[in-house]
Amino acid sequence: MLQQRRRFIQRTSLLAAGFVAGLCRPLLALAATWNKDAFGAKTVADALKGLGATGAVPSTAIVIEAPQIAENGAVVPVEVASNLPGTTAIAVLVEKNPFPLAGRFDFKEGALPYAKLNVKMGETADLRVVAWAGGKTFMATREVKVTIGGCGG
Repeated sequence: MLQQRRRFIQRTSLLAAGFVAGLCRPLLALAATWNKDAFGAKTVADALKGLGATGAVPSTAIVIEAPQIAENGAVVPVEVASNLPGTTAIAVLVEKNPFPLAGRFDFKEGALPYAKLNVKMGETADLRVVAWAGGKTFMATREVKVTIGGCGG
């Protein structure tokens, strides 16, 4: 009876360890896509370099919906979309933030290239949106005036 109990405990512990390892595996795949250089950049130029978007061409096909004047820089709602055919990714950067890259969104083929996010803005600055489409990079810019700082001001 005691031997059967021991075998049962050993087998269930191995099964539980395998189950936990299986749950952690998808998280490792997500961590592998983290772009530390771009998200850790202190300037817009360094963030664009980390994203591989240094030669982005200005485009009117990128739509930025953001308030002209943000009353509170702690929460600035931003909606971005790309009307460029074959858009595979969109990145949002806030020019004067300590870490300018606010987010990058990748889209599978056929997905609507649209993202909605809230960003923090410490002061009046330009929002830059970069879109990847057809193997090229495109950029649009919009200024947002901030009346109350959101990064400690």
